Amino acid sequence: MAQLSRDDEAFGALMTLEQAGERVAALVAPVGGTETVPLAAADGRVLADTVLAPLDLPPFANSAVDGYAVHSGDLAPSGTTRLPLGGRVAAGADAAGFTARGLAIRVFTGAPMPPGADTVFMQEDVVLEDGAVLLPAGLAPGANARPAGEDIARGALAAAAGQRLRPQDLALLSALGVTEVVVRRRPRVAIFSTGDELTEPGQPLAPAAIYDANRALLRAMVTRAGAEVVDLGILRDERAGLAQRLAEAAASCDLVLTSGGVSTGEEDHVKAALEQVGELAFWRIGIKPGRPVALGRIGTVPFIGLPGNPVAVFVTFAFVARVLIARLAGTAPVAPLSLPVRLGFAYRKKEGRREYVRVSLEPGPDGVQIARKHPQDGAGVLTSLTRTDGLVELEEDMTRIEEGTIVPFLAYALLIG
Repeated sequence: MAQLSRDDEAFGALMTLEQAGERVAALVAPVGGTETVPLAAADGRVLADTVLAPLDLPPFANSAVDGYAVHSGDLAPSGTTRLPLGGRVAAGADAAGFTARGLAIRVFTGAPMPPGADTVFMQEDVVLEDGAVLLPAGLAPGANARPAGEDIARGALAAAAGQRLRPQDLALLSALGVTEVVVRRRPRVAIFSTGDELTEPGQPLAPAAIYDANRALLRAMVTRAGAEVVDLGILRDERAGLAQRLAEAAASCDLVLTSGGVSTGEEDHVKAALEQVGELAFWRIGIKPGRPVALGRIGTVPFIGLPGNPVAVFVTFAFVARVLIARLAGTAPVAPLSLPVRLGFAYRKKEGRREYVRVSLEPGPDGVQIARKHPQDGAGVLTSLTRTDGLVELEEDMTRIEEGTIVPFLAYALLIG
Protein backbone atom coordinates (compact mmCIF):
# COMPACT_ATOMS: atom_id res chain seq x y z
CA MET A 1 0.00 0.00 0.00
CA ALA A 2 1.31 3.48 -0.84
CA GLN A 3 2.28 5.92 1.89
CA LEU A 4 -0.63 7.92 3.30
CA SER A 5 -0.17 11.67 3.08
CA ARG A 6 -1.41 14.12 5.69
CA ASP A 7 -2.07 16.96 3.29
CA ASP A 8 -4.55 19.77 3.18
CA GLU A 9 -6.77 17.81 0.81
CA ALA A 10 -7.20 14.99 3.32
CA PHE A 11 -7.77 17.14 6.41
CA GLY A 12 -9.00 20.44 5.03
CA ALA A 13 -11.10 20.90 1.93
CA LEU A 14 -13.93 18.53 1.23
CA MET A 15 -13.05 15.76 -1.18
CA THR A 16 -15.32 14.75 -4.04
CA LEU A 17 -16.39 11.15 -4.49
CA GLU A 18 -14.21 10.98 -7.59
CA GLN A 19 -11.16 12.09 -5.58
CA ALA A 20 -12.00 9.54 -2.91
CA GLY A 21 -12.15 6.80 -5.54
CA GLU A 22 -8.78 7.83 -6.95
CA ARG A 23 -7.23 7.68 -3.49
CA VAL A 24 -8.64 4.22 -2.87
CA ALA A 25 -7.18 3.00 -6.15
CA ALA A 26 -3.78 4.43 -5.23
CA LEU A 27 -3.71 3.07 -1.68
CA VAL A 28 -5.18 -0.41 -2.01
CA ALA A 29 -3.83 -3.44 -3.86
CA PRO A 30 -5.76 -6.65 -4.63
CA VAL A 31 -5.42 -9.46 -2.12
CA GLY A 32 -3.30 -12.45 -3.09
CA GLY A 33 -4.35 -16.05 -3.47
CA THR A 34 -6.61 -18.02 -5.79
CA GLU A 35 -8.71 -21.15 -5.58
CA THR A 36 -10.44 -23.47 -8.01
CA VAL A 37 -14.19 -23.75 -7.45
CA PRO A 38 -16.99 -25.64 -9.20
CA LEU A 39 -18.86 -23.50 -11.68
CA ALA A 40 -22.00 -23.98 -9.57
CA ALA A 41 -20.27 -22.16 -6.70
CA ALA A 42 -18.75 -19.35 -8.77
CA ASP A 43 -21.56 -16.80 -8.82
CA GLY A 44 -20.20 -13.43 -7.67
CA ARG A 45 -16.59 -14.60 -7.59
CA VAL A 46 -13.81 -12.69 -9.34
CA LEU A 47 -12.21 -14.67 -12.13
CA ALA A 48 -8.44 -15.09 -11.75
CA ASP A 49 -7.68 -16.67 -15.14
CA THR A 50 -9.09 -15.73 -18.51
CA VAL A 51 -11.30 -18.41 -20.07
CA LEU A 52 -11.19 -18.94 -23.85
CA ALA A 53 -13.98 -20.84 -25.56
CA PRO A 54 -12.88 -24.49 -25.85
CA LEU A 55 -15.36 -25.11 -28.68
CA ASP A 56 -17.71 -23.35 -31.06
CA LEU A 57 -21.09 -22.38 -29.65
CA PRO A 58 -23.27 -23.76 -31.05
CA PRO A 59 -20.88 -26.60 -31.86
CA PHE A 60 -22.73 -27.44 -35.09
CA ALA A 61 -25.09 -25.66 -37.49
CA ASN A 62 -28.68 -26.14 -36.37
CA SER A 63 -32.22 -25.05 -36.97
CA ALA A 64 -33.62 -22.08 -35.07
CA VAL A 65 -37.24 -23.15 -35.65
CA ASP A 66 -39.50 -26.11 -36.28
CA GLY A 67 -39.75 -26.37 -40.05
CA TYR A 68 -38.14 -27.66 -43.25
CA ALA A 69 -34.44 -27.40 -44.12
CA VAL A 70 -33.47 -26.89 -47.75
CA HIS A 71 -30.57 -25.88 -49.96
CA SER A 72 -31.25 -22.30 -51.04
CA GLY A 73 -29.93 -23.05 -54.52
CA ASP A 74 -32.88 -25.38 -55.07
CA LEU A 75 -35.41 -22.58 -54.63
CA ALA A 76 -37.11 -21.01 -57.63
CA PRO A 77 -36.34 -17.29 -58.06
CA SER A 78 -40.06 -16.57 -58.01
CA GLY A 79 -43.23 -18.43 -57.30
CA THR A 80 -43.67 -21.58 -55.23
CA THR A 81 -40.99 -24.28 -55.06
CA ARG A 82 -42.06 -27.91 -54.75
CA LEU A 83 -39.53 -30.28 -53.14
CA PRO A 84 -39.99 -33.91 -52.12
CA LEU A 85 -39.97 -34.57 -48.38
CA GLY A 86 -36.66 -36.35 -47.76
CA GLY A 87 -36.75 -37.30 -44.09
CA ARG A 88 -36.95 -36.09 -40.51
CA VAL A 89 -34.28 -34.90 -38.07
CA ALA A 90 -35.11 -34.15 -34.41
CA ALA A 91 -32.99 -32.32 -31.84
CA GLY A 92 -30.23 -34.62 -30.65
CA ALA A 93 -30.43 -36.83 -33.76
CA ASP A 94 -27.60 -37.42 -36.22
CA ALA A 95 -28.22 -35.77 -39.61
CA ALA A 96 -25.17 -37.24 -41.33
CA GLY A 97 -27.20 -39.78 -43.33
CA PHE A 98 -29.38 -37.12 -44.97
CA THR A 99 -28.86 -34.73 -47.85
CA ALA A 100 -30.86 -31.60 -48.53
CA ARG A 101 -29.90 -31.30 -52.21
CA GLY A 102 -33.15 -31.43 -54.15
CA LEU A 103 -35.13 -32.32 -51.01
CA ALA A 104 -36.82 -30.71 -48.00
CA ILE A 105 -35.92 -32.25 -44.64
CA ARG A 106 -38.27 -31.97 -41.70
CA VAL A 107 -36.31 -30.45 -38.77
CA PHE A 108 -37.05 -29.24 -35.26
CA THR A 109 -35.58 -26.44 -33.15
CA GLY A 110 -32.00 -27.31 -32.23
CA ALA A 111 -31.75 -30.17 -34.71
CA PRO A 112 -28.50 -30.32 -36.70
CA MET A 113 -28.74 -28.98 -40.22
CA PRO A 114 -28.65 -31.83 -42.77
CA PRO A 115 -25.66 -31.80 -45.15
CA GLY A 116 -26.27 -29.32 -47.94
CA ALA A 117 -29.01 -27.40 -46.09
CA ASP A 118 -28.52 -23.71 -45.36
CA THR A 119 -32.07 -22.35 -44.97
CA VAL A 120 -35.11 -23.34 -42.88
CA PHE A 121 -38.75 -22.55 -43.69
CA MET A 122 -41.01 -22.24 -40.66
CA GLN A 123 -43.58 -25.00 -40.60
CA GLU A 124 -46.52 -22.56 -40.60
CA ASP A 125 -45.29 -21.02 -43.89
CA VAL A 126 -45.35 -24.18 -46.00
CA VAL A 127 -47.95 -26.56 -47.37
CA LEU A 128 -47.62 -30.37 -47.39
CA GLU A 129 -49.02 -32.09 -50.47
CA ASP A 130 -48.67 -35.73 -51.51
CA GLY A 131 -45.25 -36.33 -49.93
CA ALA A 132 -43.90 -32.97 -51.07
CA VAL A 133 -43.40 -29.56 -49.46
CA LEU A 134 -44.64 -26.38 -51.16
CA LEU A 135 -42.28 -23.53 -50.27
CA PRO A 136 -43.22 -19.87 -50.79
CA ALA A 137 -40.88 -17.42 -52.50
CA GLY A 138 -39.07 -14.58 -50.75
CA LEU A 139 -37.17 -16.27 -47.91
CA ALA A 140 -33.55 -15.09 -47.76
CA PRO A 141 -30.78 -17.72 -47.93
CA GLY A 142 -29.60 -18.62 -44.42
CA ALA A 143 -32.88 -17.72 -42.76
CA ASN A 144 -33.72 -19.54 -39.50
CA ALA A 145 -30.40 -21.40 -39.48
CA ARG A 146 -27.78 -21.00 -36.77
CA PRO A 147 -24.21 -21.50 -38.02
CA ALA A 148 -21.60 -23.19 -35.83
CA GLY A 149 -19.88 -20.58 -33.66
CA GLU A 150 -22.66 -18.02 -34.15
CA ASP A 151 -22.71 -17.31 -30.40
CA ILE A 152 -18.97 -17.58 -29.76
CA ALA A 153 -16.16 -19.11 -31.81
CA ARG A 154 -13.62 -21.57 -30.48
CA GLY A 155 -10.64 -19.70 -29.01
CA ALA A 156 -12.56 -16.43 -28.50
CA LEU A 157 -12.72 -14.69 -25.13
CA ALA A 158 -15.48 -16.20 -23.00
CA ALA A 159 -14.70 -14.53 -19.66
CA ALA A 160 -11.86 -12.18 -18.72
CA ALA A 161 -9.65 -12.31 -15.66
CA GLY A 162 -10.77 -9.67 -13.19
CA GLN A 163 -14.46 -9.79 -14.00
CA ARG A 164 -17.00 -10.65 -11.35
CA LEU A 165 -18.99 -13.62 -12.57
CA ARG A 166 -22.72 -13.14 -13.05
CA PRO A 167 -25.47 -15.70 -13.68
CA GLN A 168 -25.28 -15.04 -17.43
CA ASP A 169 -21.52 -15.65 -17.39
CA LEU A 170 -22.07 -18.98 -15.66
CA ALA A 171 -24.62 -19.92 -18.32
CA LEU A 172 -22.13 -19.19 -21.11
CA LEU A 173 -19.34 -21.13 -19.43
CA SER A 174 -21.64 -24.05 -18.75
CA ALA A 175 -22.74 -24.09 -22.41
CA LEU A 176 -19.06 -24.33 -23.31
CA GLY A 177 -18.64 -27.39 -21.08
CA VAL A 178 -16.65 -25.62 -18.35
CA THR A 179 -17.09 -27.29 -14.96
CA GLU A 180 -14.73 -25.28 -12.73
CA VAL A 181 -12.94 -21.94 -12.74
CA VAL A 182 -9.97 -20.35 -10.98
CA VAL A 183 -11.11 -17.38 -8.90
CA ARG A 184 -9.43 -14.87 -6.63
CA ARG A 185 -9.64 -15.32 -2.89
CA ARG A 186 -12.46 -13.33 -1.32
CA PRO A 187 -11.24 -10.41 0.82
CA ARG A 188 -11.87 -10.88 4.54
CA VAL A 189 -13.59 -7.82 5.96
CA ALA A 190 -13.78 -7.25 9.72
CA ILE A 191 -16.81 -5.20 10.74
CA PHE A 192 -17.44 -3.41 14.03
CA SER A 193 -20.07 -1.05 15.33
CA THR A 194 -18.93 1.50 17.90
CA GLY A 195 -20.77 3.16 20.75
CA ASP A 196 -21.68 2.66 24.39
CA GLU A 197 -25.36 3.13 23.50
CA LEU A 198 -25.49 0.03 21.29
CA THR A 199 -27.07 -3.27 22.34
CA GLU A 200 -26.97 -6.59 20.50
CA PRO A 201 -30.42 -7.51 19.13
CA GLY A 202 -32.01 -10.14 21.35
CA GLN A 203 -30.52 -8.72 24.54
CA PRO A 204 -32.47 -6.64 27.08
CA LEU A 205 -32.57 -2.97 26.11
CA ALA A 206 -31.33 -0.67 28.86
CA PRO A 207 -32.54 2.93 29.28
CA ALA A 208 -31.00 5.25 26.66
CA ALA A 209 -29.76 2.23 24.66
CA ILE A 210 -30.60 1.25 21.09
CA TYR A 211 -30.22 -1.96 19.14
CA ASP A 212 -27.34 -2.13 16.70
CA ALA A 213 -28.63 -1.91 13.11
CA ASN A 214 -25.39 -1.04 11.31
CA ARG A 215 -23.75 -4.46 11.52
CA ALA A 216 -26.80 -6.12 9.99
CA LEU A 217 -26.63 -3.58 7.18
CA LEU A 218 -22.87 -3.99 6.70
CA ARG A 219 -22.92 -7.78 6.86
CA ALA A 220 -25.33 -7.86 3.94
CA MET A 221 -23.61 -5.13 1.91
CA VAL A 222 -20.12 -6.61 2.39
CA THR A 223 -21.39 -10.03 1.30
CA ARG A 224 -23.10 -8.57 -1.76
CA ALA A 225 -19.87 -6.75 -2.60
CA GLY A 226 -18.16 -10.13 -2.91
CA ALA A 227 -16.21 -10.27 0.35
CA GLU A 228 -16.20 -12.56 3.38
CA VAL A 229 -17.58 -11.04 6.59
CA VAL A 230 -15.79 -11.36 9.93
CA ASP A 231 -18.29 -9.91 12.41
CA LEU A 232 -16.44 -8.73 15.51
CA GLY A 233 -19.36 -7.18 17.33
CA ILE A 234 -19.66 -3.88 19.17
CA LEU A 235 -16.73 -1.70 20.22
CA ARG A 236 -17.23 0.39 23.33
CA ASP A 237 -16.12 4.02 23.58
CA GLU A 238 -12.83 3.28 25.32
CA ARG A 239 -9.70 4.30 23.46
CA ALA A 240 -7.24 1.65 24.65
CA GLY A 241 -9.67 -1.19 24.06
CA LEU A 242 -10.54 0.19 20.64
CA ALA A 243 -6.91 0.29 19.59
CA GLN A 244 -6.28 -3.29 20.67
CA ARG A 245 -9.38 -4.64 18.91
CA LEU A 246 -8.50 -2.79 15.69
CA ALA A 247 -4.97 -4.21 15.73
CA GLU A 248 -6.28 -7.74 16.34
CA ALA A 249 -8.74 -7.41 13.46
CA ALA A 250 -6.04 -6.22 11.08
CA ALA A 251 -3.88 -9.23 11.95
CA SER A 252 -6.36 -11.65 10.37
CA CYS A 253 -8.35 -9.62 7.84
CA ASP A 254 -7.82 -7.69 4.61
CA LEU A 255 -9.96 -4.69 5.59
CA VAL A 256 -11.19 -3.27 8.88
CA LEU A 257 -14.56 -1.52 8.58
CA THR A 258 -16.23 0.36 11.42
CA SER A 259 -19.32 2.52 11.78
CA GLY A 260 -19.55 5.40 14.23
CA GLY A 261 -16.92 7.29 16.19
CA VAL A 262 -15.12 9.02 13.30
CA SER A 263 -16.51 12.51 13.72
CA THR A 264 -15.00 15.23 15.91
CA GLY A 265 -17.08 14.88 19.08
CA GLU A 266 -15.59 14.25 22.51
CA GLU A 267 -16.87 10.66 22.49
CA ASP A 268 -15.68 9.87 18.95
CA HIS A 269 -12.58 7.78 19.76
CA VAL A 270 -11.99 5.72 16.63
CA LYS A 271 -9.67 8.24 14.97
CA ALA A 272 -7.45 8.55 18.05
CA ALA A 273 -7.46 4.77 18.64
CA LEU A 274 -6.46 4.08 15.06
CA GLU A 275 -3.55 6.50 15.29
CA GLN A 276 -2.16 4.42 18.16
CA VAL A 277 -1.86 1.32 15.96
CA GLY A 278 -1.73 2.73 12.43
CA GLU A 279 -2.21 5.93 10.52
CA LEU A 280 -5.20 7.79 9.26
CA ALA A 281 -5.95 10.13 6.41
CA PHE A 282 -9.21 11.65 7.55
CA TRP A 283 -11.59 12.31 4.70
CA ARG A 284 -14.27 14.91 4.85
CA ILE A 285 -16.13 13.91 1.71
CA GLY A 286 -18.45 16.50 0.24
CA ILE A 287 -21.59 14.37 0.34
CA LYS A 288 -24.79 14.30 2.36
CA PRO A 289 -25.59 12.13 4.17
CA GLY A 290 -22.18 10.84 5.22
CA ARG A 291 -19.54 13.57 5.33
CA PRO A 292 -17.38 12.05 8.12
CA VAL A 293 -15.58 9.11 6.50
CA ALA A 294 -12.08 7.97 7.48
CA LEU A 295 -9.57 6.07 5.40
CA GLY A 296 -6.36 4.76 6.92
CA ARG A 297 -4.36 1.64 7.47
CA ILE A 298 -3.14 -0.61 10.25
CA GLY A 299 0.18 -1.90 9.06
CA THR A 300 -0.60 -2.80 5.45
CA VAL A 301 -4.31 -3.41 6.06
CA PRO A 302 -6.70 -0.67 4.95
CA PHE A 303 -9.20 0.82 7.35
CA ILE A 304 -12.48 2.59 6.63
CA GLY A 305 -14.48 4.34 9.33
CA LEU A 306 -18.04 5.12 8.28
CA PRO A 307 -20.46 7.47 10.07
CA GLY A 308 -22.77 6.17 12.78
CA ASN A 309 -26.20 6.94 11.37
CA PRO A 310 -27.51 4.00 9.31
CA VAL A 311 -28.58 6.01 6.25
CA ALA A 312 -25.13 7.61 6.14
CA VAL A 313 -23.61 4.13 6.51
CA PHE A 314 -25.64 2.93 3.51
CA VAL A 315 -24.66 5.87 1.31
CA THR A 316 -20.97 5.95 2.20
CA PHE A 317 -20.63 2.19 1.84
CA ALA A 318 -22.27 2.30 -1.58
CA PHE A 319 -20.01 5.05 -2.88
CA VAL A 320 -16.74 4.55 -0.96
CA ALA A 321 -16.39 1.17 0.78
CA ARG A 322 -17.79 -0.77 -2.17
CA VAL A 323 -15.08 0.76 -4.39
CA LEU A 324 -12.37 -0.30 -1.93
CA ILE A 325 -13.69 -3.87 -1.61
CA ALA A 326 -13.82 -4.21 -5.40
CA ARG A 327 -10.19 -3.11 -5.55
CA LEU A 328 -9.22 -5.65 -2.88
CA ALA A 329 -11.11 -8.35 -4.77
CA GLY A 330 -9.12 -7.64 -7.92
CA THR A 331 -11.94 -6.23 -10.02
CA ALA A 332 -13.14 -2.81 -11.09
CA PRO A 333 -16.28 -1.48 -9.41
CA VAL A 334 -19.20 -1.09 -11.77
CA ALA A 335 -20.50 2.46 -11.69
CA PRO A 336 -24.24 2.35 -10.98
CA LEU A 337 -26.36 3.26 -13.99
CA SER A 338 -28.44 6.37 -13.39
CA LEU A 339 -31.78 7.08 -15.02
CA PRO A 340 -33.28 10.53 -15.61
CA VAL A 341 -36.29 11.37 -13.45
CA ARG A 342 -38.32 14.51 -12.85
CA LEU A 343 -38.33 15.97 -9.35
CA GLY A 344 -41.75 16.10 -7.77
CA PHE A 345 -40.51 18.60 -5.18
CA ALA A 346 -38.38 21.71 -4.82
CA TYR A 347 -35.14 21.52 -2.84
CA ARG A 348 -32.40 23.75 -1.45
CA LYS A 349 -28.87 22.64 -0.56
CA LYS A 350 -25.40 23.96 0.15
CA GLU A 351 -23.03 24.60 -2.72
CA GLY A 352 -19.95 22.38 -2.88
CA ARG A 353 -21.67 19.29 -1.51
CA ARG A 354 -23.25 16.43 -3.45
CA GLU A 355 -26.50 15.32 -1.91
CA TYR A 356 -28.35 12.04 -2.20
CA VAL A 357 -32.06 12.39 -1.49
CA ARG A 358 -34.23 9.34 -0.79
CA VAL A 359 -37.17 9.17 -3.18
CA SER A 360 -40.01 6.99 -4.40
CA LEU A 361 -40.93 6.86 -8.08
CA GLU A 362 -44.30 7.14 -9.74
CA PRO A 363 -45.18 7.17 -13.45
CA GLY A 364 -45.30 10.58 -15.12
CA PRO A 365 -47.78 11.56 -17.86
CA ASP A 366 -45.01 11.82 -20.46
CA GLY A 367 -43.29 8.55 -19.54
CA VAL A 368 -40.62 10.17 -17.36
CA GLN A 369 -40.75 8.90 -13.78
CA ILE A 370 -41.55 11.45 -11.06
CA ALA A 371 -39.42 11.33 -7.90
CA ARG A 372 -41.23 12.02 -4.62
CA LYS A 373 -39.06 12.85 -1.62
CA HIS A 374 -39.45 10.85 1.56
CA PRO A 375 -41.00 13.14 4.19
CA GLN A 376 -38.22 12.48 6.74
CA ASP A 377 -34.65 13.55 5.95
CA GLY A 378 -32.84 12.31 9.05
CA ALA A 379 -29.79 10.09 8.54
CA GLY A 380 -31.05 7.83 11.32
CA VAL A 381 -34.47 7.13 9.76
CA LEU A 382 -34.20 3.56 8.47
CA THR A 383 -37.72 3.57 7.01
CA SER A 384 -36.56 6.28 4.63
CA LEU A 385 -34.52 3.49 2.99
CA THR A 386 -37.10 0.71 3.24
CA ARG A 387 -40.01 2.78 1.92
CA THR A 388 -38.30 4.41 -1.05
CA ASP A 389 -36.91 3.18 -4.37
CA GLY A 390 -33.52 4.87 -4.52
CA LEU A 391 -31.60 8.13 -4.46
CA VAL A 392 -31.61 11.22 -6.64
CA GLU A 393 -28.18 12.79 -7.07
CA LEU A 394 -27.89 16.56 -6.75
CA GLU A 395 -24.54 17.88 -7.96
CA GLU A 396 -22.18 20.12 -6.02
CA ASP A 397 -22.97 23.29 -7.96
CA MET A 398 -26.71 23.04 -7.41
CA THR A 399 -28.18 25.16 -4.63
CA ARG A 400 -31.83 25.76 -5.48
CA ILE A 401 -33.52 22.97 -7.43
CA GLU A 402 -36.99 23.65 -8.77
CA GLU A 403 -39.79 21.12 -9.00
CA GLY A 404 -39.76 19.54 -12.44
CA THR A 405 -35.97 19.53 -12.79
CA ILE A 406 -34.55 16.43 -14.50
CA VAL A 407 -31.91 14.76 -12.28
CA PRO A 408 -30.16 11.35 -12.12
CA PHE A 409 -31.81 8.56 -10.16
CA LEU A 410 -29.90 5.60 -8.68
CA ALA A 411 -31.92 2.52 -7.78
CA TYR A 412 -31.00 0.78 -4.52
CA ALA A 413 -30.66 -2.52 -6.37
CA LEU A 414 -27.75 -1.06 -8.37
CA LEU A 415 -26.00 0.28 -5.24
CA ILE A 416 -25.90 -2.99 -3.31
CA GLY A 417 -25.19 -5.54 -6.05
